[in-house]
Amino acid sequence: MELIFGMPTEEQTSGKKDFDIIIVGGGPGGLSAAIYASRAGLDVLVLEKDVAGGLVGEDPLVENYLGFPSIKGEDLAAKFKEHASQYAEIHEGEGVDEVKRDGEKFVVKTFKGEYTADALIIATGTTHKHLNIPGEKEYDGRGVSYCVTCDGFLYKGKPVAVIGGGNSGAIAAITLKEITPKVTVIEFMPKWMCEKAYQKKIQELGIDYWMNSQVVEIFGDGKKVKGVKVKDRATGEIKELQVDGVFIYVGLIPQNEVAKQLGVELDERGYIKVDKNQRTSVPKVYAAGDITGGQAQIIVAAGQGAVAALSAYEDLRLK
Repeated sequence: MELIFGMPTEEQTSGKKDFDIIIVGGGPGGLSAAIYASRAGLDVLVLEKDVAGGLVGEDPLVENYLGFPSIKGEDLAAKFKEHASQYAEIHEGEGVDEVKRDGEKFVVKTFKGEYTADALIIATGTTHKHLNIPGEKEYDGRGVSYCVTCDGFLYKGKPVAVIGGGNSGAIAAITLKEITPKVTVIEFMPKWMCEKAYQKKIQELGIDYWMNSQVVEIFGDGKKVKGVKVKDRATGEIKELQVDGVFIYVGLIPQNEVAKQLGVELDERGYIKVDKNQRTSVPKVYAAGDITGGQAQIIVAAGQGAVAALSAYEDLRLK
């Protein structure tokens, strides 16, 4: 079912404070929800604490999103934002400080003031997991990074390590190989953890892929990274790998602060529990995207956003 209604009015982009739906998070789930909700005739506001597009913008290359055989993550994120902006009001750099229920309304507070809405869609996504090892925090921004797209160019011709050999780490390593000749992937598990296509590419490019290896320390000279200490999990031997850059791709953790404030039920990992229609345990609160757990895929997040918006429309207008 596709609902086709009007575009946002002038009022929707001129300081409006009361909305039918407020979407917290401007990644693919949130932006997809914004398009569907607006096309259903609902007043929509998207609040994004960073830049619209979410972690998609950090992907060096996206090769599995329908309609785009190969596209830079930042370009795909820009297309998402451009499309959603035609339908909904998007506030970048405006995160949610507090949210609460006040009668039939939700009150959302940001540093710019208060907004109210009849329903909420939580699409806050995830953030990068940290290793919590010596040197990681000390050298963050001085050789330690969580984003190849953001910082890879800084290490042209310099040796680098990618910690984490899953799909994200593999893509990061392949991207870095175009910038510098010496790239080493350090994977905790004793086997390949990325898809076959990436395994083949890594081997073709001559990227070292250390399995069953654990980084126990990131060291430097006090100003910048000089290397990592790696433990062989089979033998216990610790050796040093000299690198100038360390890119960490060891997983994601849910950004569930808004959900907690509303008393939304979470699973044991901290992700929001939803039904097949993206409804949460709290009436008129929905969730979409990586914050719901499961497959962290762009196309899944976008689909969930559409379902969440249609469920909200059904609850607000059809009942």
